[in-house]
Amino acid sequence: MRRIVISAFVSVDGVMQAPGAPQEDTTGGFAHGGWLAGLQDEEIGQAVGEMFTKPFDLLLGRWTYDIFAAYWPYIEKNPSADGYHEGTARIAELFDRVTKFVVTHRSGTLTWANSRALGEDVVGALRNLKREEGPDLLVQGSTEVIQILLENDLLDEMTLIIAPIVLGKGKRFFGAGAVPAGLELVKSGTTRKGTIIARYRRAGDIETGSFAHQPPSAAELERRKKMAKA
Repeated sequence: MRRIVISAFVSVDGVMQAPGAPQEDTTGGFAHGGWLAGLQDEEIGQAVGEMFTKPFDLLLGRWTYDIFAAYWPYIEKNPSADGYHEGTARIAELFDRVTKFVVTHRSGTLTWANSRALGEDVVGALRNLKREEGPDLLVQGSTEVIQILLENDLLDEMTLIIAPIVLGKGKRFFGAGAVPAGLELVKSGTTRKGTIIARYRRAGDIETGSFAHQPPSAAELERRKKMAKA
């Protein structure tokens, strides 16, 4: 059985748009592209590298697919002995080789090697993929795909790399349609620059309770009546 796992860079207020470069995604007039660059360090690099240590295929939205297809195939695969460039070349080789499952209405324009469109029934295709034997489906970027996963309870695990910044506007990780769910914190850490790296696993339903005074006061009962009419 395949799992669907997400790895995402987000701000404290949940924005995940264009962490890598100013021109990565300017839709909606987003003016803060490249916000991760000033926080990049060895610890984030290690966390990113860890994502690719197990077998995986990629699950991408069309916007992210186009960004990746314009970048990764053009990385020099035999760089000089430099740790950063060697790591980038290794990821480029992995991304070229794995299957890229893409949510797109333009299936005939997928030119990157080993790319497959999911078709019109995206949710059905994802459910079928999850029933198959195979490597994890790793989501990178792809805000709209993340919303589909959250709204249909298809997500198994997510790693959030939470930058200590507030962006205010932009494409967000969590939308209003996310299915309520409990999460288990599997692993966490904090970089020297204050970035939080947290891996969560799906863990059943939300458990609720109450700290309310019992029995409720007359003022509280009146407050509830007003709230019900709001």
